[in-house]
Amino acid sequence: MTENELSNKIIGIGIEVHNALGAGLLESAYKECFYYKIAKSGLWVEKEKPMPLIFEEVKLDCGYRIDLLIENKLVVELKSVEALTDVHLAQILTYLKLGNYKLGLLMNFNVAKLKDGIKRVINGTL
Repeated sequence: MTENELSNKIIGIGIEVHNALGAGLLESAYKECFYYKIAKSGLWVEKEKPMPLIFEEVKLDCGYRIDLLIENKLVVELKSVEALTDVHLAQILTYLKLGNYKLGLLMNFNVAKLKDGIKRVINGTL
């Protein structure tokens, strides 16, 4: 499955979760439910995947963690905020670069319709 096919499937699952829960919950609640639905769909998913930083050939654990990594291809960063900002975009771009991943989804669940809270983010350094 390509990154694009995978992202379409994940967006569909995200919409299911959002329709069931609505807006206004904590990010952690959406993450747990989303993780459960993705795993139930048969896709391989890692939650809170550590993302080390390599600096001058030293691997440093700086506390970076990807919310969800699906099929070792797609980075998903979940938010439940009033509005997505440049800081949120910078965060997912950092994960894409550090892990050398091509595609990420930045998803804000604190919206009336989830489609209005999704940004597809492409790693331009590949």
